[in-house]
Amino acid sequence: MVASSSASTLIRPALAHLPDTRRADSATAPTTRSSPFVIKGARFKSKRNLHVYPPRSNAKLACTNEGRDVGNDMANGWAQATTTTAILAGIFFFSILFEARLPDMELGDPNAITQRIAPLGWVLVVCSLLELALAYRLPRVSEGNALRFRWSQYVSGRYLKQNLGAAWGNQVIWLSVVGLSVFWAISQVILAAFPAFAKDTLGETSTVVIQGMLACSGLGIILGSYVAGRLSRSHIETGLIPIGAVGIAIALFALPGLGSAWAHAFNFLALGFLGGLFLVPLNALIQFNAGEEGLGRVLAANNFVQNLVMLGFLGLTVLAAFHQVSGLPVMVALAVVALIGALYTLHQLPQSLVRFIVARLISTRYRLTVIGLESMPAQGGVLLLGNHVSWIDWAMVQMASPRPVRFVMERWIYERWYLRWFLDFFGVIPISRGRSRDAINAVARLLDQGEVVCIFPEGTLSKTGQLSEFKRGFELSARAAKSGVILPFYQRGLWGSRFSYASQKLQANRKDGRVREIIVAFGSPLPLGASAERVKQAVFELSVTSWKSYVESLSSLPEAWLRSAKRDPGKIAVIDSIGTTLTNRRLLTAVLLFAGRIRRLAPEPAVGILLPASSAGAIANLAALFAGKSVVNLNYTASAEALRAAVEQAGVRHVITADRFLRKLEQRGIEVGALLPGVSLHPMEPMRGEIGRLSSLLALGAATLLPAALLTRIFARRTRPDATAAILFSSGSEGLPKGIELTHRNIMANVRQISDVLNTRADDVVLSNLPLFHAFGLTATTFMPLLEGVPMVCHPDPTDAVGSAKAIARHRVSVLCSTSTFLRLYIRNRRVHPLMLESLRIVVAGAERLSADVREAFALKFHKDILEGYGATETTPVASVNVPDALETQTWKIQSGSRPGTVGLPLPGTSFRVVDPVTLEALPPGEDGLILIGGVQVMKGYLKAPDKTADAVVELDGMRWYKTGDKGHLDADGFLTIVDRYSRFAKLGGEMVSLGAVEEQVRQALERPELEIAAVNLPDARKGERILLLVTEDIDADGLRKAMLDAGANPLSIPSEVVRVDAIPKLGSGKTDFGAVRRLAAAA
Repeated sequence: MVASSSASTLIRPALAHLPDTRRADSATAPTTRSSPFVIKGARFKSKRNLHVYPPRSNAKLACTNEGRDVGNDMANGWAQATTTTAILAGIFFFSILFEARLPDMELGDPNAITQRIAPLGWVLVVCSLLELALAYRLPRVSEGNALRFRWSQYVSGRYLKQNLGAAWGNQVIWLSVVGLSVFWAISQVILAAFPAFAKDTLGETSTVVIQGMLACSGLGIILGSYVAGRLSRSHIETGLIPIGAVGIAIALFALPGLGSAWAHAFNFLALGFLGGLFLVPLNALIQFNAGEEGLGRVLAANNFVQNLVMLGFLGLTVLAAFHQVSGLPVMVALAVVALIGALYTLHQLPQSLVRFIVARLISTRYRLTVIGLESMPAQGGVLLLGNHVSWIDWAMVQMASPRPVRFVMERWIYERWYLRWFLDFFGVIPISRGRSRDAINAVARLLDQGEVVCIFPEGTLSKTGQLSEFKRGFELSARAAKSGVILPFYQRGLWGSRFSYASQKLQANRKDGRVREIIVAFGSPLPLGASAERVKQAVFELSVTSWKSYVESLSSLPEAWLRSAKRDPGKIAVIDSIGTTLTNRRLLTAVLLFAGRIRRLAPEPAVGILLPASSAGAIANLAALFAGKSVVNLNYTASAEALRAAVEQAGVRHVITADRFLRKLEQRGIEVGALLPGVSLHPMEPMRGEIGRLSSLLALGAATLLPAALLTRIFARRTRPDATAAILFSSGSEGLPKGIELTHRNIMANVRQISDVLNTRADDVVLSNLPLFHAFGLTATTFMPLLEGVPMVCHPDPTDAVGSAKAIARHRVSVLCSTSTFLRLYIRNRRVHPLMLESLRIVVAGAERLSADVREAFALKFHKDILEGYGATETTPVASVNVPDALETQTWKIQSGSRPGTVGLPLPGTSFRVVDPVTLEALPPGEDGLILIGGVQVMKGYLKAPDKTADAVVELDGMRWYKTGDKGHLDADGFLTIVDRYSRFAKLGGEMVSLGAVEEQVRQALERPELEIAAVNLPDARKGERILLLVTEDIDADGLRKAMLDAGANPLSIPSEVVRVDAIPKLGSGKTDFGAVRRLAAAA
């Protein structure tokens, strides 16, 4: 039989040269059995782990390599662990069968043993058939280029030469192959020689016991491979290689001195564990550096070299056996070989070892995820360029990179005596203003030498969390280098750490658990000639990638708010300007009580809410979300037609409101009941009266005593984070409002983005007076303070400038978010004294374009700068904002956070593109085009309108972008300027004229910045279109024409007709209702 002859061939040398091999009198003498399956098991190991047979092993590693973009070490770890488990089970199982087939009183020569165990060969045949069947069940993977096998090239050795050349040509691959070969060769010798060694030193005769000790090494490899995979979930952790190599040498040196089977078992367990740490990154390095095209040849060379080295080591072992060399010198020789390998590994990878140790220290507080690892070239010069938000950015970038990284650092940091030795060890390149040329040349030289160099082009740590200006020094190095690529990156998660300039409040809020999540995203390589603008745009888009990964871990709104409220239950959460004050505990109690009522009265998935900014509005929104509903805050300032359309679209049948608010609406002539037939109104006052004292006490007890996790499980309806949290309706400034679905993740992400750039502080207080039906009011001034643990002061009417100002002064409000229209009211009203707004540290204007005269007048009266932001309901809504400039006191550099006339830089996790409105091709900085917004806050879609969603949201380069309909341009640093809506242009004589610009020119010509006007384009038989100007007071058309011409206005911009109206139609947010304006103009 084949099995019999094969076993005989393998077993004879091993048995014939072992001391005291069993003879006929073996019944009276202790003996050591050397099972042929020990050797056969080693052969199995070489087949599966060493890949002796190229067709099978190449295919296996190629399958492992599928999806090598992330987690390659993790895949190798699982593959190694699974393979070793099979080997371990095979060795142990067949050792037991071997013992069972050979009773102590029988058989004393190899031929008899072979005949007795030959039937076990059929078990191997069955296993092989099972293996074949499983192979056919593997999923199909991508096929490479079809290659024809030529016997002539195989026989002549050309294939071998090509394969070896592919491995030899890359130092990383070749050293990895050598390391794997030596490890498995040592393993083979241990498997062959240890049984005799155990008999000599321990007197052990049982094959099961001996194989059990050896099997512990297999168990160790399983554990080591798993740990290596866990430590390298998204990058190749090369620091494990020297640790594994040194540990293997120590374990082998310890082996001869151990005196018990248990000690050997533990030592083999350690040896296997360290071997697993050693093997996984080496296999991953081979696959990563070989690339898709050369992987097959490299794996074939790997198999050949490993088998050659194994064969050589086994040959030396047999030679030692023939010369009656005992097992002890063999084991010592293996330890010496391992020691030489360990020393060489330490010489080659000192940085990896230090980096690993540093990474382990850091990992106690930070967990790193790497995106886009496949973008890192396996070899050649790489210039890493990305954002800089903390003092430990360098550590995260080095941990994320599979290759050693050289960093460029400010000389004043480098020259600190307690850091310099450490920085020199890592080859840091110092740079300073007066000696920059040396650093520039050094970077170019290193790139030409094929090294990886990292520069933080901002030149300083961000004090705002946003990207600062990219200095152009890296362009000089890139141009001076002869080869290499630029690799952009973005890291998210360190803003808000103790190593950043974030406030202590923000640091506490971002500490979601014991470990902080850090994400490093690498982008596609760019040519060395890429400009600073192009690189910065790539980094902006990578911020979206990293934030997208981050928001996947965020919970739903109720769960997030519960954690925030329970963090400080006695802190004030909501203050009504009418006097009501709610702590987190009282607010939570109210939410729990009303959530149960809403769950019972409204079976529909969406609940309407008709309330202003108030404590009642906050309770109603949170309670509805706790009940698992989508909230629909209704616009009580909209037309009856728009209000009914919104209710119908959202499927709202029940509306939460308040009697007091309904009476106020009735005083304004709004009969809600008549406007919404078929909809049930549920005032909160009667609902509160239905709640018994016992229920209130139970809810208060739960809010006080139960932890957040248990409260969530008991009271909050389980909701997916990607489910619709809110349905908001667009402003309708150009037609009927559209329903916009925002998910829990949309709102959670935008809340975090806003809080990050505002750098919320412990003493911050937010004024909440914007309506809840407006995205700015719901997200920025309601959910943001609630989720971030910032007290909010509610005032129901944003047009009440005096009441709002009193609330600001009384409660020391520090953050005011408003609109240009509402801010103008503070300026005009003489009862609003500058000291009433003295506590404000930041004033943000959004929702509409900030008028220059409002900015200037506000600064003149209140000595506060208005920072303009930008967004849309479709982006939850905030997409960008100006922030205060910051001074870097170490270098006395100013970080520019704002530029008047722009709407600022995109928020972290957000990116802008300005494109051709027809082709959607990106336009260069400074050129006007259609503004696209990409980011994690881009809406789920329009309600029940997939066609409209498809028109508004496009996918470009794997990212979703919202087409805003706005025209504007980006400057070189990424600040966005809005020109106007594309729909608000008049085409006169073939020239496009901005209606918004016409309005500004009219105000400037008349020197009336507060003038209420609206320009409208109407059809004209002669010019195609004409401009009509609506005004709220008498203006002489001829006088206006002369004043505009004198001011240098384009004659095409001069309105052809001026019409007086009683009032310019406005929306609830204060924006001009352009739909109503157009209808009014047409009627005029």
